[in-house]
Amino acid sequence: MKNITRRLRLSIMNGILYPEMLSPKCFKEALEYKPKPEDVIISTYLKCGTTWIQNVVLYIFRKGKELEHPTDFRYMSPFIDMVGLEGIEKMPRPGTIKTHLPYSHMPYSPEAKYIFVTRNPKDFCVYLYYHVGNDNGYGFWGSEFSEFFELFMAGEVLYTDYFDQLLDWYPHRNNTNVFYTTYEEMKMDIKRVILKVSKFLGPQYIDAIEKDNAILNNIVLYTGFDYMKNLFDKLYESERKGIPDRQMQAGLQYMYNFKKSLNPPDNIPEQIFIRK
Repeated sequence: MKNITRRLRLSIMNGILYPEMLSPKCFKEALEYKPKPEDVIISTYLKCGTTWIQNVVLYIFRKGKELEHPTDFRYMSPFIDMVGLEGIEKMPRPGTIKTHLPYSHMPYSPEAKYIFVTRNPKDFCVYLYYHVGNDNGYGFWGSEFSEFFELFMAGEVLYTDYFDQLLDWYPHRNNTNVFYTTYEEMKMDIKRVILKVSKFLGPQYIDAIEKDNAILNNIVLYTGFDYMKNLFDKLYESERKGIPDRQMQAGLQYMYNFKKSLNPPDNIPEQIFIRK
């Protein structure tokens, strides 16, 4: 590959590349997790609409009720790859479990439900470049897009090659326990996607929306760009000041300690989780 001066800080387990900042113990627990029948697992490639669909499902479960505090998001929709079993055990139910694992490595059960979102690779490739460049845990600050693009095309970024993961998931998109959508479909008509997801999750959720239009309006509001950007700006600001006690999960602590150990320069741009 041309002009590659450094690579992302990644580890490998069971043939899967994953961020070195994630606890190996927690990542192993994600690979070995046995889903419960009531589990709803959101699986996407990074920056393909994961956070957006997490918020959609969260507010469907909450019937349009706003979160009391931004940090509640991590608590109610834990990233199992990062927090392992501890995060799942602390999760209120109904809740959603997030992962970036490909289907072939997915904690699978025919009784659980799965939501898969994909996105135009040109768009998410650019988004992922900014994500890894602004998150010092990847050790990729100051690198050029041309370097990242070479790594991306070679499948040397995160989890697995994007196209391999898409082809791994795509044949299962019509399974009765799988809801498949795209970032572009969500952007085109988020109300339609909310209604479809509500129906997929269960009659009690679609019935609630059909009986009270305010619930749908609130879900649209709280999953809109401006609201989510503000929520996550507050979330990261809160976490920079210290993790709340109930969020003091071993996986989160491992990640923060790892980031500090890299001694990143002071001029790294502040992380913006939701860019535009």
